Amino acid sequence: MTTPAVPGAAAVAACAAMAVSYVAVLYAPTVLLRLPPPASLRVFLHRRFACAAVASAASALATAALLRVWNLGDFSDMLAVFGIRKDHLLEAAVIPLLLTSLVYAGSFVARLWVLVSSWGGDGNEVGIGCAHRIAYRIQAAVEDVMVWRNYVVAPCTEELVFRACMIPLLLCGGFKMYNIIFFTPVFFSLAHLNHLFELHQQGRNFMRSLLIVGIQLGYTVIFGWYAAFLFIRTGNLLSPIVAHIVCNMMGLPVFSSPRTRGVASVAFLAGSISFFWLLFPATSPKLYNTRLDRCSCWHGYCRWE
Repeated sequence: MTTPAVPGAAAVAACAAMAVSYVAVLYAPTVLLRLPPPASLRVFLHRRFACAAVASAASALATAALLRVWNLGDFSDMLAVFGIRKDHLLEAAVIPLLLTSLVYAGSFVARLWVLVSSWGGDGNEVGIGCAHRIAYRIQAAVEDVMVWRNYVVAPCTEELVFRACMIPLLLCGGFKMYNIIFFTPVFFSLAHLNHLFELHQQGRNFMRSLLIVGIQLGYTVIFGWYAAFLFIRTGNLLSPIVAHIVCNMMGLPVFSSPRTRGVASVAFLAGSISFFWLLFPATSPKLYNTRLDRCSCWHGYCRWE
């Protein structure tokens, strides 16, 4: 069933409004609701989790209204507009995970090198101690509110708003896919400008804060290109979410490490070359969709009128 096209200007305006509202709503508890300042980091982040959920739900409802997804009839088709699908879940999770990990080959080598260098004594004792450390870290991670922020709430809500909501709107607004891939990260990066305000509130020097935020914006732009590319190619929201989690866990890739005697640099170079070599084959829409109807994007968005 066809869905009415959205005027290009309206699609851009809606995306800009979503980006602004995603950040603005984070300050609603203290600015609008006049709640007292949070007593702890846990309370502060719990408030932000609730705000992010509200902003994400509002963006999804606005997108559904603009695209009139209820005309699709079937509820699964409505969710599929946002890339929320139950088919091809294994491919959507595993392939982007492995593909994204290639960029961090140097990081893996550097961490493994440190781990191996720290081993000593009886092998069984090392294995038991390692198992205890892993169990302890898992338990600590489950109880750590920052872990939930970085690896659950932020990836899920940001990918829902900045990929699952914005990209269908822009596709229906008549924008070409390659323009959307390079255009949507602008909204994603602008949504991180609030970090400059927060760093300034913490007493950081303005120029130092500007440098930190500038590096973050550059990194988010590059990641935004990749996440938008994944979403458009796979048609599954799970793919950019998995990539987002991996990038949050690993941080900036390790290019070199003096401890590894150049091994990390070789691994990074090999991983990067493999990443770009496999980028298009590993994200071929044929791997993530049963049929394409001779269309280069999922669900035939490029043929919507």
